[in-house]
Amino acid sequence: MKPVVGVLALQGGFEAHERMLQGLDACTRQVRVPADLDGLDGLVVPGGESTTMTLGIAREGLAEPLRELAAGGGAGGIPVLGSCAGLIMLDRDHLGVMDMRAERNAFGRQIRSFEADVDVEGVPGPPIRGILIRAPWIAEHGPDVAILAQVDGCSVAARQGKVLAVSFHAELSGDDRLHRLFLGLVGEARADGRLSAA
Repeated sequence: MKPVVGVLALQGGFEAHERMLQGLDACTRQVRVPADLDGLDGLVVPGGESTTMTLGIAREGLAEPLRELAAGGGAGGIPVLGSCAGLIMLDRDHLGVMDMRAERNAFGRQIRSFEADVDVEGVPGPPIRGILIRAPWIAEHGPDVAILAQVDGCSVAARQGKVLAVSFHAELSGDDRLHRLFLGLVGEARADGRLSAA
């Protein structure tokens, strides 16, 4: 069976993630209310505007169900990918899924948006073309968080357990390797679940 990946669809660029995942033979489901989380194999928290996203999560009662689903990156959670505002939403000050603190608009406002070649640990081949739009960076992190990439000395990608977070928009570049890495985590988690149930 194909994996079912939820994409938080309260606001922001969720459709580009859906297209990328569907192109990699995953089923997607837009997540707007807690019931949409049932039976997911993975979850994407897309870019957008983090304040608006926070308000939407609170309005729909999604904060605690999202935390439980991700289980803080621990063994019991499902894989999660956060990009741009999604990275912010996963930090200590928001959902608390990853032991890190994001700095909003760290590279500057909209007019300072840019593209960069990003070498991401675990992604084979040449650098990913990262699109950084009012991008955050990882200002600090705990020992369980592995930094996977930097731009100009600033941390822009990290992993904690089954949770990946990136400052940039790989889904807009047409490069599907980051989503392949994420779906690899989804596949491993599904296999582990089947073994545990056996």
